[in-house]
Amino acid sequence: MPLSHLAGFGLVSLAMVLTPGPNMIYLVSRTLCQGRRAGLLSLAGVATGFMCYMLCAALGITALLMVVPYAYDALRAAGAAYLLLLAWQAVRPGGRSPFQVRALPIERDGRLYLSGLLTSLLNPKAAVLSLSLLPQFMTPHGDAFIQSLELGSAQIAISLTVNTLIVVAAGAVAVFLSARPGWLIAQRWLMGVVLCGLALRLAFDRPQ
Repeated sequence: MPLSHLAGFGLVSLAMVLTPGPNMIYLVSRTLCQGRRAGLLSLAGVATGFMCYMLCAALGITALLMVVPYAYDALRAAGAAYLLLLAWQAVRPGGRSPFQVRALPIERDGRLYLSGLLTSLLNPKAAVLSLSLLPQFMTPHGDAFIQSLELGSAQIAISLTVNTLIVVAAGAVAVFLSARPGWLIAQRWLMGVVLCGLALRLAFDRPQ
C-alpha cells in the first residue's frame, strides 16, 4: 500500500470521526453521565464493532470486485451520497452537538461494552466508510484483501485515538462549549464544508 494512499485515507478517516454521529454522541453522553472509565469501556465495544466491519468489508470488497463489473463506480456513488447526507446533517438548522448530553442510565461493565458494540454495529457511517471509501484508495495491482485490512486498521487506529481523547476530555470540552455557543456553529459548518469537498472528490475522481 503506497504511503500516499494511506495518508489520503487517513485524512478522510479523520474527517469522518470528527463528524458528530451515533458513536461520538453515545461516548460523550456515557462519559459525562457515568465517568471516564465507563466511556472507555464503551469505547472498547465500539472498537470491536469497527473490527467486525473491517473484516466483513475486506471479505466483501474482495469478492465484489472480482465478480461485479463497475463495482467501483457503484461504491463511489454510494459513498459520495452518504457524505453529502452527513454534510447536510452537520449544517442543518437545529443540528445537535455531541456535547449536548443525553441522560443515560447507569450500567455495569458488561452492559457498557455491549452498548458500545451495538452502537457501533448499528452506525451506518462505519458501514459506508468500510464499503464505499476503502476501494477508492486501493491499488489495482495489489491484493484487495490485504489492502482492505491495511486501510481498515489505519481507520480503527485513528478512530480509537480521537475517541479516546474525546472521552478523556469530554467534561472539559462540554464546559468550554457551553459557554461559547459560537464554537459549536463554527465546528458544524467546518465539518459540513469538509464533507462536501470529500463527497465531490469521491464523485468525480477516478477510482485508484
